[in-house]
Amino acid sequence: MTVPPDAQLLPPRLLVMKFGGTLMGSSAAVRHSAELVARSTSQGVRVVVVVSAMTGVTNQLLRLADAAEGGNIALANDEIAAMRTRHFAAAQELGAAPDSETVRDIREMHETLRQAVYGVYLLRELTQRSRDLIVSFGERLSAPLMTLALSQLGLHPHHLTGGQAGILTDAHFGNAKPLPSTYQRVRDRLEGLLAAGLTPVVAGFMGETEKGATTTLGRGGTDFSATIVGAALGADEVWTWKDVDGFMSADPRAVPRAQNIAQLSYGEVMELAYFGAKVLHPLAVTPLQEHHIPLRVKSAADPDFAGTLVTGEAVTVEGRSVKAVTAIKGVSIITVSGAGILGVPEVVAEIFQTLARENITLLMVSQSSSMSNVSLAIQSGNVERSAAERTVAALRTPLAGRELQVDIQEGVAVLAIVGAGMRGTKGVSARLFTALAAQDINILMISQGSSELNISVAIEGKDADTATREVHTAFGLNAPEPVEATG
Repeated sequence: MTVPPDAQLLPPRLLVMKFGGTLMGSSAAVRHSAELVARSTSQGVRVVVVVSAMTGVTNQLLRLADAAEGGNIALANDEIAAMRTRHFAAAQELGAAPDSETVRDIREMHETLRQAVYGVYLLRELTQRSRDLIVSFGERLSAPLMTLALSQLGLHPHHLTGGQAGILTDAHFGNAKPLPSTYQRVRDRLEGLLAAGLTPVVAGFMGETEKGATTTLGRGGTDFSATIVGAALGADEVWTWKDVDGFMSADPRAVPRAQNIAQLSYGEVMELAYFGAKVLHPLAVTPLQEHHIPLRVKSAADPDFAGTLVTGEAVTVEGRSVKAVTAIKGVSIITVSGAGILGVPEVVAEIFQTLARENITLLMVSQSSSMSNVSLAIQSGNVERSAAERTVAALRTPLAGRELQVDIQEGVAVLAIVGAGMRGTKGVSARLFTALAAQDINILMISQGSSELNISVAIEGKDADTATREVHTAFGLNAPEPVEATG
């Protein structure tokens, strides 16, 4: 077979590979992740690597930041020392000499972290900006470990922070979004490294403002980092390596017979991520849509398994309108009611403006047909205090003097069914409500998106797992029962 001359000039295939916390959690895990990269590069594929913090480090950083703000500098220093020991041990196990560049990088980063934490302790103030700087050290510290592991396999890696890689964001600390100029900056900074035969290793989850301040992209933001890089470079695919086989039809911990979903559309993935499927950051696919770049969720334990492919095409299985059932626990419902809301449109506007200022994400919104109350479902969990408490406190000022009552119902869960096959299919809602009614599960709120990709309901949190199993069965999503061998 003769290869056309122009085909010989085509550049090698380009992949962006993201590795989550469990795949960076120990020296053995880092080594295995590096081997997955080397496996592709040995086939002529160019790879950009994006890494998360080691398992548990992000939460550890949040704890020590809070300890410093509270004046407990001893606890904060103990946590920093424990992290230093963990990263040094991993580096040593990966083959780093005591005077190596990896060890120097880790030592310098811990010293910078210690100084930042001590500043918080002196001021007794932990701003969102300071928190972002401190929490970013998880990814910063794991990037040198991946760099070391890759170099041991004969590659030529070069590690960068998200800002150094070109990710420029707004100043919304804690949940920053990339600016339009990010994509050209990333392309300019990484294409040169690739052309020089280097393998870029980018610390995920972070970027920087135009003034150089470190920002973070929200929890799970390393996925977002990877897809930003993938879109900027026009990658053939973005692979997110996980410790699961891809997207499942439900959380296997709640539904033992959940099964892998072979293909999803961008829209379906955003709905699943938004409503509690923790496989991807909710915004992760948005950079890929415009460029039609596929994303693949793969299992590091079974790299030959195809995992879940995410593209712009919504593929439906005949007879299955729903692809997955997912649930978010730890939700609160805030209800604003009273005569002061009737016929006063600006009240609703003030409610949403307040939520936007406080950076509070709504899961569901419902307004009674009489317009006498508005109910808002939000996630309760927050590293500082309950988002529900913050919301109520923030609403007091704009709603003062309007004869309105604000109530909170906690211990709620939001359950959602997702699938492009729901569009135009009759009886989907009826089947959902029948399944819940069969278990005497009360529905507190109902919402359906105009895209018809999902229907979501708020229920009591104690019923979440039962509801998920029942609905999963009702829509025929259970994996076949294993066939017992006969003697």
